[in-house]
Amino acid sequence: MLIGEVVGSVVSTRKDEQLESFKLLVVQVRDHANKPKEQYVVAVDAVGAGPGDVVLYASGSSARQTTITKDKPCDAVVMAIVDSWDVDGENVYEKWS
Repeated sequence: MLIGEVVGSVVSTRKDEQLESFKLLVVQVRDHANKPKEQYVVAVDAVGAGPGDVVLYASGSSARQTTITKDKPCDAVVMAIVDSWDVDGENVYEKWS
């Protein structure tokens, strides 16, 4: 699993029929201290995430193991919305602060 923040979405009216009805999100990768990296991924949304949400996502073959992405042509999937996150006992993210 990897962690990032939803910073946008991708709209595509023409796509493979196996991707019809999927919401596509642009996720900016975060480091262990919740600092943004200059790295982005487009991921299928499996959990109803939106802009500003910190999320867990999977990439590669692991992205095709959620219920909605099983055997679909995707390389990344958002599979959880983060409520809080700490590293070495220090809180680096709290959704409700």
